[in-house]
Amino acid sequence: MIETDRLILRPPIEQDREQIAAIHSDPRVGEWLSGALARAESDAIVDRILAQFARDGFSYWAAARKVDQALVGLVGLVKMPPEFPPAPALEIGWRLSPDFWGQGYASEAARAVAAWGFANTDAPELLAVTARANLKSQAVMRRIGMTAEPWRDFDHPHLDIDHPLRAHVTFALKRRA
Repeated sequence: MIETDRLILRPPIEQDREQIAAIHSDPRVGEWLSGALARAESDAIVDRILAQFARDGFSYWAAARKVDQALVGLVGLVKMPPEFPPAPALEIGWRLSPDFWGQGYASEAARAVAAWGFANTDAPELLAVTARANLKSQAVMRRIGMTAEPWRDFDHPHLDIDHPLRAHVTFALKRRA
């Protein structure tokens, strides 16, 4: 569990599945995932997250507001898929409900996840990647102290060559000495 001023980050629980599915099925979220996801696809992601926690001790935490326990989204740290050119690396990522966009939750949670990552792994750096067009995610990356590393940018290997989200940018946060 990770705690911030406004959030509790914890592994997802069964009761979160419906809210996580609502996030994944929202077309505003789907715009950056190359499409909204069906409930079965969302449940498969939760299953994968739980397996990662069991294997690695970390993954995407469910971010819940302290004030009312509302699920804000998923924010976490994962081993970057080996087919991504910046791999091997640990990747910070987030996926929030649009109801909570623009309120600083992504930056607050990602900053806490980065601190957790450096405190609990020996990674020399943490990466974040997003579609070149996703300027809001890039703004979060900058707010938490990440720096663009254009020499590590890549085309997403799972997207068609003409897909508008194929071009991805890479940001890094280096461990302080």
